Amino acid sequence: MATKTDPLVHMGTITGGEARKILADNPVILLPMGSHEDQGPHAPMGDYLLAEKIAELTAIRASKAGVRTLVAPVLPFGGADWFGSMTGGIAISQGTLTAVISEMVDSLHRNGLTRIIVINGHGGNVGPIAEVARELYLREQIVLPSLYLWRIGYGLLPGIVGAEKAAAVAGHGSDPLTSIGLHLFPELIRKDLIPDGKPLKRDPLLGLPFTGLGTASFEGAEVAMPNEYDEVYNLGVAKGDPRLCSAETGAALTEKLTDICARFVAHFASKVAA
Repeated sequence: MATKTDPLVHMGTITGGEARKILADNPVILLPMGSHEDQGPHAPMGDYLLAEKIAELTAIRASKAGVRTLVAPVLPFGGADWFGSMTGGIAISQGTLTAVISEMVDSLHRNGLTRIIVINGHGGNVGPIAEVARELYLREQIVLPSLYLWRIGYGLLPGIVGAEKAAAVAGHGSDPLTSIGLHLFPELIRKDLIPDGKPLKRDPLLGLPFTGLGTASFEGAEVAMPNEYDEVYNLGVAKGDPRLCSAETGAALTEKLTDICARFVAHFASKVAA
């Protein structure tokens, strides 16, 4: 966890005077992104809080290791995908998000801040991030890498809890987010509202079993479907069982994610001159 003796990393709390001094050396800047959507009845809707916190821990670790790293203000609203039916959710269109990311990056580039890494916490952001990165690379030969935290987290789970438990606990509304939330923000997780794990639903019109967001199965063949998440999941929870999540698993995931991200920052900085 961050302490009072840790280096300043949040760009939003650094003063103008401090910024002129720190930013003159073109430090690595992490751009955290997430979403504001249903994460299950027990978890806060703002999963951007987790992406921002892991970006902060990464920046602190990387800075202490000798690569000055900052965290830009988090972009909390994710790209619209499957979750528009959630009351209170806020998402922006893929085209608008692409424009927003592009203009954020351009604002930093204008003043010579060109070493940027996206720390992503939402699947609906992947397309816009890739579009901005592709256009930037073709135009200026500048690499804008991104780390999709939860995709990395799914890959880490078997090594932490074992393959069998990972298969039972992994999914939207359970791990990796619920365990990380129990570790980083235990006061925000409503343990009394953690639901039972249930199988995915069946398509109400075609009667096909859902296999995930946007897919169903017909005689073993995958069929693309346009359904929204509440037609597939149970109260925002996919096939993972959130009762199996724990703060201990969250601590291990947070440590491994922070370590991977910090080591990538060092690698990136070694290849991209200030």
